[in-house]
Amino acid sequence: MSFSELFMYVPGVIIFLIGSGQVRRWLQLKKKGACVQGRVISTKHVVKKDKQNRETMNYYDVTVETVDSETGHKERQVVKSPTEYIESQEVNVVNLGNVIRLEEKVDESLFNPWVTMIGGALLILLALFQNQGKLVAAMCCLVLILVGAGAVLIRGYAVLKKRKLVTIKCEITDVYKRQISKETKIVKGSKYTYYPIVKYVVDGKENIRRCNINSSNEKEFVVGGTFDLYLDEATGEVLEKHENIINLVVGIVILVIGLVAASGILSQIIPH
Repeated sequence: MSFSELFMYVPGVIIFLIGSGQVRRWLQLKKKGACVQGRVISTKHVVKKDKQNRETMNYYDVTVETVDSETGHKERQVVKSPTEYIESQEVNVVNLGNVIRLEEKVDESLFNPWVTMIGGALLILLALFQNQGKLVAAMCCLVLILVGAGAVLIRGYAVLKKRKLVTIKCEITDVYKRQISKETKIVKGSKYTYYPIVKYVVDGKENIRRCNINSSNEKEFVVGGTFDLYLDEATGEVLEKHENIINLVVGIVILVIGLVAASGILSQIIPH
């Protein structure tokens, strides 16, 4: 087998491994109490040194408030984290064993883990059939990938559209600056990511939120400027993303290409 033939497997293997890892994690988080949503109340930076003034520990004590889903009671706990979280940031408190850790809460991804894993498996089969010269089988895999991807994009748009999200106009009260890399002798200049901190009102109650949407451009978010969030009035959930017409158009185009390819395969299989 030539290098070019082996290389054809690489995209599928990578996507399959990513998807399978996401599926495993998804199944773990589905266990009761494994993942609870919370909000950061405060963060304390802790640095410990030894007698020689050498740094031995560097972490953050993050106080998180969660709500018991059964009783509705609010509970607070302090979680040690290597990552800095700021006040009002929404997080997931994950407990998969002896260690409790925090993770940023983000909107649901466009492609769920099962779709990603299946897509990777189909890409592997596509490469296999292509290398074996089974062009019809390879085309069938390609059709399934195209039709599946298009259907997922269309469905994602339809689901968000059905929720009838209401736009909330927010005021940017601050901008959180997170350093993602330091300057070195080879790489010039430190790099930062900027997150807007917004204030908004829902049901007469003022809320403050550090958004997950971010930019490497320092001037992208300006204190005093406006920012849009989206409220699902049925559930009370506030999202950072809404239905995107571009996803719908791209989904339709990919779906049509897949169906055209499918008709081409059928024309070859079915005798005239």
